[in-house]
Amino acid sequence: MGKRIVFTGGSGKIGRHVIPYLLERGHQVLNLDLTPLDVPGVDTIITNLADAGETYNALTLHFGFNEYFGGKGRGPVDAVVHFAALPRIFLRPDNAMFAANVLSTYNVIEAATKLGIRKVITASSETVYGVCFAEGERDFTSFPVDEDYDTDPTDSYGLSKVLGEKIARSFASRTGSDIYALRIGGVVEPQDYVRFPEFLADASKRRRDGWTYMDARDLGQIVHLCIERNGLGFQIFNAVNDNIVADTPTAEFLKKHAPDTPITRSMDVFEGPISNRKLREILGFRQEHDWRTRPAGS
Repeated sequence: MGKRIVFTGGSGKIGRHVIPYLLERGHQVLNLDLTPLDVPGVDTIITNLADAGETYNALTLHFGFNEYFGGKGRGPVDAVVHFAALPRIFLRPDNAMFAANVLSTYNVIEAATKLGIRKVITASSETVYGVCFAEGERDFTSFPVDEDYDTDPTDSYGLSKVLGEKIARSFASRTGSDIYALRIGGVVEPQDYVRFPEFLADASKRRRDGWTYMDARDLGQIVHLCIERNGLGFQIFNAVNDNIVADTPTAEFLKKHAPDTPITRSMDVFEGPISNRKLREILGFRQEHDWRTRPAGS
């Protein structure tokens, strides 16, 4: 049975793939964003999530005119998916980006839990591991990068995501809600696969992403699985695809390109150095878009 979902930031790069996936599985979605989303059946409420009043009010709205004119009142919200954020450094000054991301996350999670919404999925990032947006060269300290790897960002974006996870954990502990934080890897859309030969030819191109990626369409499946799975409390998941972006097996590749980095456990033959093993084992994620077997032009 479909769920009623409020999705923040649905007009962005990820949302325009994830929301259609959710609709195909029978869910209803209301989008909160600063720009409209052109997807039939999804209304967008222009919302400044840094304003607590707007955030609370938006989470109590009808999902559109059909529901409003139906005269039966607003249906309950089953889940909030919070993906709204400034998505990287160098879009606004560091302090402004940090403030916007942290305050919007606080407002959304506080409003959701105090309104009795028992499921929140929030977008964290691979940047919490401190390599992606590091100034200059910085290496991972071990592989694979699992969810218990130290979070040590030196940039304002990664730091905002660490604070977002702390906010999520705090409200999950306080309210008993299920709040799942997704550490999303380097997102690729279908048109981005034309660049993979470039990544294979020059390993440095994906080093900051741990030679791992996240297909935006598979992220739809991850969000759906999170919505359907209850009772896990606060959880963190690496939201990445299965395989390393390399032609050679992972162990051989890392021995060549990260020879001084310790390997802390055995890895699957082509397992991504940022690993999604927890996602596969707990939520049952099965990737549908593998760069190694993708059809031509996809």
